Amino acid sequence: MTHTKPRIGFLGTGWIGRHRMAAMVAGGAVEAVAISDPSPEMVAAAVQDAPGAQVCASLEEMLALGLDGVVIASPSALHAAQSITALDAGVAVFCQKPLGRDAAENVAVVAAARRADRLLGVDLSYRHTAGMRAIAPLVRSGALGRVFAIDLTFHNAYGPDKPWFYDRAQSGGGCVMDLGIHLADLALWLNPGATAERVDAALYAGGAPVAADAVEDYAAATVRLDNGVIVRLACSWRLHAGQDAVIEAAFYGTEGGAVLRNVGGSFYDFTAEHFRGTARETLAVPPDDWGGRAAVDWARRLADGARFDAAAEDYVATARVLDAIYAAGRG
Repeated sequence: MTHTKPRIGFLGTGWIGRHRMAAMVAGGAVEAVAISDPSPEMVAAAVQDAPGAQVCASLEEMLALGLDGVVIASPSALHAAQSITALDAGVAVFCQKPLGRDAAENVAVVAAARRADRLLGVDLSYRHTAGMRAIAPLVRSGALGRVFAIDLTFHNAYGPDKPWFYDRAQSGGGCVMDLGIHLADLALWLNPGATAERVDAALYAGGAPVAADAVEDYAAATVRLDNGVIVRLACSWRLHAGQDAVIEAAFYGTEGGAVLRNVGGSFYDFTAEHFRGTARETLAVPPDDWGGRAAVDWARRLADGARFDAAAEDYVATARVLDAIYAAGRG
């Protein structure tokens, strides 16, 4: 069915789920039809942003309302199954990362989206920063020459506050799954079709090699892509970095470089620069309200009638890189 504004259900209205809902509703991109969350407090807060939405006890109850799409912001262990349930019901999906805890779960969800011919999106939001929107054309146009090295960093001084993040069965992994997914996505997004040819990785928890049943709070990996690009990736929770966060994505080519870098430890403010030798040009500076941009983009594409997009295979490619990092780090 087609509507001027897609009729959307919101499954999970914790901080990030509510933030994405608010961005979509405030931007006029969707009609918030349904809300579901096991926490009455979270539901009550969400209803303030979408007072006309029906509170539902389950995904199935939401789907019975005849939705165009569902936004999934539940714990990671539920993402794949909930996405497949919605897609099998003919409903488009926008899911928080990770779409699945490993490549196999990602493959299953993408297959369901293809089978249903429904739009599938994942909240890989750093693609949508003004900085990355400025850097991507430089890489794609050849302005940096042949890009041969990518350095990626995401250190979060705090770490997650929900217990399930520390249960490998529920989360799929630690800081690599939580933060490294954004870094790997940026690398592969700008190297379409590339796969990991060789991976070396080290995973630590509390400063020691991670135990088999534990999740890592520090990871370092070197990934050689099959197109010759070397990707160095480091991420962590609770690292003593002297600030709230260290976030950087640097792309180096034969004719120049470009870097996205957070400002003063911020999780939200970024600069982007273009390098030529020792000279630098500023591409983007704060403020930039990018947090809900991926969700709004998905909603607008849905409103325009978009169906399954083969770019969803990107989610599988990124999951395979994460799987390879875990295999190398635990091997």
